[in-house]
Amino acid sequence: MKYFGVAKFHHRRLTTRLKAIQIFSFFCFILMCYFGLQLSLKTLYYIGGFGLVTFLYAIPFLPKRYFIDQQHNLRSVVGLKIYLIALVWTGVTVFLPVIEDNLSINQTVIILAIQRFLLVVVLMLPFEIRDLQYDSLKLSTLPQQIGVRFTKFVGVVLLLVILLLNYFIDETGFARSVLIVVVLGIFLLLILARKKQSEYYSAFWVEGIPVLWLVLRLFEIY
Repeated sequence: MKYFGVAKFHHRRLTTRLKAIQIFSFFCFILMCYFGLQLSLKTLYYIGGFGLVTFLYAIPFLPKRYFIDQQHNLRSVVGLKIYLIALVWTGVTVFLPVIEDNLSINQTVIILAIQRFLLVVVLMLPFEIRDLQYDSLKLSTLPQQIGVRFTKFVGVVLLLVILLLNYFIDETGFARSVLIVVVLGIFLLLILARKKQSEYYSAFWVEGIPVLWLVLRLFEIY
């Protein structure tokens, strides 16, 4: 989905790197199908729903009157982008495991979902700040509406809410410490975010935060 806007269907004119990404994506698709067969039918229905939203995020599908540019996809719907991404992330990382294991959606699950949604929203803010120089003004992103300084302020407030909510969840001290480290990492990256960023600031350091989170949580398991 990330490279669809570049690649589309021009296979013969793709660069070597994009061709490599396509080949890698093909093998990922095969693995996805294999592991998908291990899941329950009910879970697959929900995965299909989230997958459809992800597909429509990048692929043109609706009449022009709903959009602010010529992309005709969900990404170009005014003010929707980061909340749509946060919704899909929350659904896949919080609710899908609950559905697959036939667990009840209790207070803990709801709090985790709120935390995850807010966390992804904040993670998106450095990207939104970077894209100020590229996005159409009609997109009405948060930095376009309230400016970079107040966007950072909103992000910091949301991070504080995430930490506060964590005390309503029965977790180990190690898990709480990991979340604090992750939140501090996001806080620093958000505060230091600029409209003119280095090539890897958001694309590597910000996107690497969930990987750091995973690695730290694996220490608890092993």
